[in-house]
Amino acid sequence: MITNRSFITLAAAMLLSPAIGLAENLIVIETDSNALVYDVADNNRLYQRYFGKKLKNRADYSQIPDGPEAVITHGMEDYYEPALHINHPDGNPSTLLNYTGHETNRLADGAEQTVITLVDPVYKDEVKLFYTVYPEHDIIKTHTEITNRENKPIEVEKYASSMLHFNNGDYYLTQFNGDWASEANASETKLEYGRKQLDTKLGARANMFCSPFFQLGLDAPASENSGDILVGTLGWTGNWRFTFEVDHKGELRIISGINPYASKRTLQKGETFTTPEFIFTLSDEGRGKASRNFHDWARDHQLHKGNDTRMTLLNNWEATYFDFDEEKLKKLIGEAKELGVDMFLLDDGWFANKYPRHSDTQGLGDWEETKDKLPNGIGALTKAAKENGVKFGLWIEPEMVNPKSELYEQHKDWVITLPNRDEYYFRNQLVLDLSNPKVQDYVYGIVDNLMTKYPDIAFFKWDCNSPITNIYSNYEKMNQTHLYVDYVKGLYNVLDRIQAKYPDLMMMMCSGGGGRSDYEGLKYFTEFWPSDNTDPIERLYIQWGFSQVFPAKTLCAHVTTWNRSTPVKFRTNVAMMGKLGFDIKLDDMSGDEVEYCKRAIRNYNSFKPVILEGDQYRLVSPYEGEHAATMYVGKNDGDAVLFTFDLYPRYKQSIFKSEANVKLAGLNPSARYRITETDRTDGNDHTVGEYSGEYLMTVGLPLFTLNRLNSRVFSIKKI
Repeated sequence: MITNRSFITLAAAMLLSPAIGLAENLIVIETDSNALVYDVADNNRLYQRYFGKKLKNRADYSQIPDGPEAVITHGMEDYYEPALHINHPDGNPSTLLNYTGHETNRLADGAEQTVITLVDPVYKDEVKLFYTVYPEHDIIKTHTEITNRENKPIEVEKYASSMLHFNNGDYYLTQFNGDWASEANASETKLEYGRKQLDTKLGARANMFCSPFFQLGLDAPASENSGDILVGTLGWTGNWRFTFEVDHKGELRIISGINPYASKRTLQKGETFTTPEFIFTLSDEGRGKASRNFHDWARDHQLHKGNDTRMTLLNNWEATYFDFDEEKLKKLIGEAKELGVDMFLLDDGWFANKYPRHSDTQGLGDWEETKDKLPNGIGALTKAAKENGVKFGLWIEPEMVNPKSELYEQHKDWVITLPNRDEYYFRNQLVLDLSNPKVQDYVYGIVDNLMTKYPDIAFFKWDCNSPITNIYSNYEKMNQTHLYVDYVKGLYNVLDRIQAKYPDLMMMMCSGGGGRSDYEGLKYFTEFWPSDNTDPIERLYIQWGFSQVFPAKTLCAHVTTWNRSTPVKFRTNVAMMGKLGFDIKLDDMSGDEVEYCKRAIRNYNSFKPVILEGDQYRLVSPYEGEHAATMYVGKNDGDAVLFTFDLYPRYKQSIFKSEANVKLAGLNPSARYRITETDRTDGNDHTVGEYSGEYLMTVGLPLFTLNRLNSRVFSIKKI
């Protein structure tokens, strides 16, 4: 519980609903669990009074002392990092913001939005703070609008989406960093005096070295099921930055938003700039409750087709790489039918003729079928898929171009590249300039042309393998500092057009592994690819990291040949904890393994409603030992499914450690449940026993083994 001594003040982008005026100078906004109180002081400036557990007596909020000013600006009386920095035409770099009013309205999706308006009394520039609140999920989305009310252009150097102020004893930051094939590794640091920044400068993606979300333990490190914790993420598919600064008094401020690096904005008279949304939740029940807040909110309000199911699939990539033709692909489509998956996905290598796509060195940008590979085009494959009773999906990378391509030869001016430097290639490719409306039309046309010609395409895997390099826009000319932001806005314009014309189209957001993992992107995509690393042991850690913020239905998880020393059952069980797919040739498996995979897909389909729509409970962390366990519980105390994994346990390790008994979660303590081990390699289910929910959550069951690389799946049915 957050006490008055350690109350949290959040500023510039944080409000809960509904807004209630208790006194003329107070704004009280509440979720089901929390409350945020703003105060308009006698100087007409906005201050944060309280953020924490909702008080039963609203009148008590007026007794809480004020906190810091809501929006700290550059050039005034504050000594630390500002959230807003505007340079005025007369050279004055300071901004003062006075409160002029606020209003609260209910939105179409049931959320409530409060808008607080602040104005500079001298320069008249306007700053609006938007707070969109989902009370039942304890989720807040917040962003800022900055409008130039002067007669000449202004320069905006910093434009945060949110600024958060805390006054707690200690702060424990968990970040999620790594690299290609090693995404979302969790590490915790105690914040001390000074400034720590997490950011990216990749341009076309949000993640390669650091994921755009964090967890903050307040007063003490948060555990899975206890402790006060703030979890936040930025909805932006480009450069972002979180700044954590502890001052000389031990108070913390967090500034979240677009990375201002090389991104100063010039606003013309009357022009408005809108920041992306910072999304956060506060939990007094640790990381698990915070995760479930995000998962429920995302399915109901943010994800494209968030409450729809997801398709299992067979991908050809590891089966063929670039070496395929129509007959090979038709054979794999038949294998998709044999396995029992919903869709066949054709990956990279199907396009270009002058420079055929036989490797990643050429052809990217020329989106016509390679004639010697696919003489009958994509249509022959969609027809074969329909005949086999499966859907058809297709890989594209429409934002990128190889220098060895017809597109590059014809439209080099569309490419982000320096005019007087040697080109640097990341993975043999360059990035198209999506700040240019003509390029936006071209990228939209790639999808539109394919869908028009082949309307049976049900799915796109949309890849983006390169960050922005050679950073210069022929379109932006003298406004080069606009490129990073305008690129992302151009991408969203394309995706808006696609979604408007093809609302039922499902797409995977992929970016050299987990390079794109943000909630603004997921407004257009049904799922994302967390990592190119499909080694199941590594995936336990990668999926553990991403699950802190994203629900299982967004995490694409494939069974592949990575780490073939692990049993196919182990690989499959790890993948079953997300959106299941296969990227493997049946010829590479034994008959028993193929039969197991068929049964596993049937089992997964029966578990889908629970895994994809239920509540996730991370029971045993792989970070804390040689075992892992994750559980999914259907809504309203429904049935559940439990996955357990033995990694490399030492002799008798499980006997001597308390984790030998796995304590379940999310069940009805008064109900009785039948526990059955299912998805066994022998095809036979094994009844473990019948127990009360109280027993299972208090005492638990010895579900781990001493077997290395062993996995078990348990069905939990209410009797």
